[in-house]
Amino acid sequence: MRRDVDVQHPSRRQALRASLTAASALAATQAVATPARPDAPQAVPGGQYARNVELVGYTDMDHRPAFKMAIRRVGNRWYLYTGHFWDSGWSVVDVTDPRRPEVVAFVPGPKDTWTLQVDLHGDIMVTALEQIFPNFGGDPEAGFEEGIYIWDIKDPVRPRRLGHYRTGGTGTHRNLYPGGRYVHVAAGAPGFRGNIYTIVDIEDPARPREVSRWWVPGQRDDEQGPPPAERPHTHGFCCANSADVSLHGPPYVAGDLAYLPYGAAGLIVLDISDVTTPVPVGGLNFSPPFHSRFGVHGVLPVPDRKMAFANSEDVSYGKGAAPHASIVDISDPAHPWLLSLFPTPEPPPGAPYPDFSSRGGWSGPHNINHHQHHPDVQRQGDLFYIAHFNAGLRVYDVSNARLPREVGYFVPPDPTRRYGPMPEGRLVAQTEDVVVDRRGYIYISDKNQGVHILRYTG
Repeated sequence: MRRDVDVQHPSRRQALRASLTAASALAATQAVATPARPDAPQAVPGGQYARNVELVGYTDMDHRPAFKMAIRRVGNRWYLYTGHFWDSGWSVVDVTDPRRPEVVAFVPGPKDTWTLQVDLHGDIMVTALEQIFPNFGGDPEAGFEEGIYIWDIKDPVRPRRLGHYRTGGTGTHRNLYPGGRYVHVAAGAPGFRGNIYTIVDIEDPARPREVSRWWVPGQRDDEQGPPPAERPHTHGFCCANSADVSLHGPPYVAGDLAYLPYGAAGLIVLDISDVTTPVPVGGLNFSPPFHSRFGVHGVLPVPDRKMAFANSEDVSYGKGAAPHASIVDISDPAHPWLLSLFPTPEPPPGAPYPDFSSRGGWSGPHNINHHQHHPDVQRQGDLFYIAHFNAGLRVYDVSNARLPREVGYFVPPDPTRRYGPMPEGRLVAQTEDVVVDRRGYIYISDKNQGVHILRYTG
């Protein structure tokens, strides 16, 4: 039975989000304070550091910090869809004029449930449902909704729920919907340690069904030789049941191949030409030398360039093994190999910390401009955008895959209000996700503040 969804539409704000007074000031490698325009009651936050990146606009998201984001154009208007950290539900933001972003709808989600993730293609949106991790405020004893919701977004500001797929376990983390019939899911299924790969058929969105699943040998409870785990982390997590060998997602599909970021199991490549029977093709381990938990957090294959981008996620507050952001040669998917490592971000001159690992909060790479399957997302070319937790947005020139070099950054100001229990300790900026639309506007989210809208000016 479909439950009706209450879509809330706030009144139009009259606030203008001020751009900085000069692009050259933003491009300087120093802290920048941004004066508000006279007609902007909500000023763009000041205190950021920037190089070759211009701050265009800002929205406080009606005090609901965003997490994952997706962008689409409908007619002559542009809409940003977001999940949330501390509120169950999803928001729609009109970013047609990026200087004046406006939250035009909020769709409440189920109680005690994480609604972090969102992906879309055409008029279909897929959102993840997951048990909330205890260190993010979750109650292990509370009931929760799990799986994915499938939405009709023909009316871009009034999503209409079509169907619900359930895993029977902890739900799903990060999923891929590239359009068409299938959703590629990172699923917390009963009887498994860590998330596994499932392919879900949504040809009939009201009756989604699983068509296949694949997992790393040893993940299933009744299998011998479970995947080895490193020493327990005191701060981190990888999935709701704390396994290091776990599909973080999204599984990224390129042709007949699916590239899986599988935590401590590394980068895994499957042949899914027969979607009912995924077959292993190849892979590349990253742990060791890099840490086991979230050893591979995200993978973006770019087959035309015969390479993929991969990165880990460090949740040790700078106390564990080094994280990585890498370029991998996939000219032979059966034998991928490491081409290069991205340079570690350095604090800007004048910053009150010697390196980002000692700044506070989580450090290291997190999410990238992943939604390359969507026509309204900027295609991956010579610029690579990555959200880098307490180092903000980093922009790299990858025209030479052997020698990626940083060409710009934007480190947001630290939040002034805490919305949730993370990060532990001092409240610092934690840039979570990045999406770049084909107009060139860059959107970044944060655990404890709104969405900044940027443009690269290098």
